[in-house]
Amino acid sequence: MVTAITQGVKISVDTIYQDEHSNPANEHYMFAYRIEIENLSDYGIQLMSRQWIIFDSNGTLREVEGEGVVGVQPVIEPGQSYAYVSGCNLKTDMGSMRGHYVMNRLFDDTSFNVDIPEFQLIVPYKLN
Repeated sequence: MVTAITQGVKISVDTIYQDEHSNPANEHYMFAYRIEIENLSDYGIQLMSRQWIIFDSNGTLREVEGEGVVGVQPVIEPGQSYAYVSGCNLKTDMGSMRGHYVMNRLFDDTSFNVDIPEFQLIVPYKLN
């Protein structure tokens, strides 16, 4: 698990290789990741959008942007958390992801970025 805190918002990420959804012979490696967003600040926040930088070990970089996460723009009150699971496919057996969320502080309608720490996507047999 990797964790980072930006402006009172803690991001924790766990990853798992999805063997049953992968097909290495066709250069298709599927990974799932679970992200927990904890609001450690004194103010309610809303996740408005996300930006990902995805690195595949073949040298390919992809940038993905979009509104919310998994179809929602959750509001997270002080002391509360929001978790979701999503996925990423690579053409090789290892890579990484990093990025940021754009959050909106509800009391003053101020936008700010929250870093998503870089995390590794590695097929388990590569670790032996």
